[in-house]
Amino acid sequence: MTPRPPEFDAYWLGRAVELAHICPPSPTAFSVGAILVDQEGRQISCGYSRELSPLHHAEEAALDKLPVDTDLTHATLYSSLEPCGRRLSRPYCCSELVIAAGIRRVITAWREPDLFVPECRGLRTLHTAGVTVHELPEFAAAAKAANSHLFALGG
Repeated sequence: MTPRPPEFDAYWLGRAVELAHICPPSPTAFSVGAILVDQEGRQISCGYSRELSPLHHAEEAALDKLPVDTDLTHATLYSSLEPCGRRLSRPYCCSELVIAAGIRRVITAWREPDLFVPECRGLRTLHTAGVTVHELPEFAAAAKAANSHLFALGG
C-alpha cells in the first residue's frame, strides 16, 4: 500500500469522529464512527454505532453495507474508537470482523476505556494478526466528546 501523507489520515479520521457525533446515545454502548477507504483514497463505506440496529457497532455497520465479495486487503478502516476486542452482545468482536474482512490497516483516535468491557484488547488483537494500526491521539478529545453522555453518568 502506498504511504499516505498525515493529512490524508487526519481527514478521514476526522470524518469518522463526525459520524460518532450523530449516533443515537446509549447508556450501555459507545458512540463510534467508522469509514472504509479504498487504496485510491475513496470512501467505500461508512457506519456508526446503532445505525442499522441497536446492537450494531460502527465497524460492523460499515462492513455490513458492502457486498460480501468486496476485496478490502488494500482498504483502510478509520474508527473514532479502538475496534472492540471483546463483546458481550454478539458472537464476534469488531477486531475479529476487521481481520476476517481482510483489512490490513486501521487508524483510530482513542483506545476503549474500561467502561463496559475490561481490557478491550482490540488493537492488540489487530496487531497480533498483522494489521498495521496507528493512533492519532489529537482526535481523542473529539471522539470522547461524542460519548460525553456516558461519562456524565459517572463512567
